[in-house]
Amino acid sequence: MSGNFSFCFGGDDIDEDEQIGTAAVAPTGDAVGAAAVPSASAFPVAGKPLLPPTHLDLTSVLGRLPSTISYSLLDVVLDSGETIQLPRRELWDVRVQLMAEDGDSGDSEAGLGSHDVKTGVYEGGFKSWESSVDLVKVLAQSRSFLNSVDATPCVIELGCGTALPSLAIFQWAIERKPTASHGTPLSIILADYNSAVLELVTLPNFLIAWARQEASEGSSVPVNALSSEGELEITQEIIGGFKQFLAERQITLNLFSGAWSPELVGLMSKPTETTANLSCSKHATTIIGAETIYSPFALQSFTDTTLALMEQQKALQNTAELLVGAKKLYFGVGGSLDDFVSIARERGAKVDHVREETEGVRRGVVRCVLP
Repeated sequence: MSGNFSFCFGGDDIDEDEQIGTAAVAPTGDAVGAAAVPSASAFPVAGKPLLPPTHLDLTSVLGRLPSTISYSLLDVVLDSGETIQLPRRELWDVRVQLMAEDGDSGDSEAGLGSHDVKTGVYEGGFKSWESSVDLVKVLAQSRSFLNSVDATPCVIELGCGTALPSLAIFQWAIERKPTASHGTPLSIILADYNSAVLELVTLPNFLIAWARQEASEGSSVPVNALSSEGELEITQEIIGGFKQFLAERQITLNLFSGAWSPELVGLMSKPTETTANLSCSKHATTIIGAETIYSPFALQSFTDTTLALMEQQKALQNTAELLVGAKKLYFGVGGSLDDFVSIARERGAKVDHVREETEGVRRGVVRCVLP
């Protein structure tokens, strides 16, 4: 498997200026590289160790955000005809921050690249992939799981990147109104190989989504903090309001970087400062992965990790399902949705096809559960 490669698919990266319905979308172009060059690889590569999983402290990540972030809105047209707008931090704004922090010209490994993946450096997280939109549409059909009174809804997105599926769930959750007796509990776990992706786009997207909702309701976000040009001014007041909102609503965000591995599963099960972990309390768990099986190495690591998470939840008598969105075939690198289905079934999972996209590059979404 080569270190750097591009899938050469039309419609891989979602154009911020396009409205996403059912048609294929043209790519925007370059992806952004990692902010730092790790010495390890996301998947087993000869001569390179795996990057160990790490839990990122939410307060620390929020404290490192720049004073202003720019964003655009992605319109996703659901099957019902409803449109949901998902904010995404602008890639040019990420470049500006990287150059300001590193004094970089924008052309080095810490800046931009023409490859979708740089093995051991950058695993594609700055792009928004079409299969993530497919997952948003599938999740929109069963939003009722957010209203569970018997178990806390828990979302785990592996290889989250811009985290469009989790972001949609977060927006649906914050639109709900808490009752007098309790908030609207929700646990969101976001994992990406690159910590830079989590810090530069994943968490900022959640902060923007919250700020837009609060500003629309005239709540804790000052009107002038959000500009009509798509900018959010980040102040201590904004960060404090975001953290207070999460606490009051009983919504927890946890960020994990590093390779998919048994160590990652174990780390997710340990207590953190912000939430009870996966091994305590009652959860209704939904595991999500978009474009995570693009090579044999990725497919094996992802399958091992997700099935381990599902086995863990089953042992705790929690419900758990896995939703995987992917292309039917990743030309030149060997991954395919059919291969994942075959392996998952061989490992004892029940797999159903829940969505099919035939326009443009063929894609699908499957649901897996353990009997």
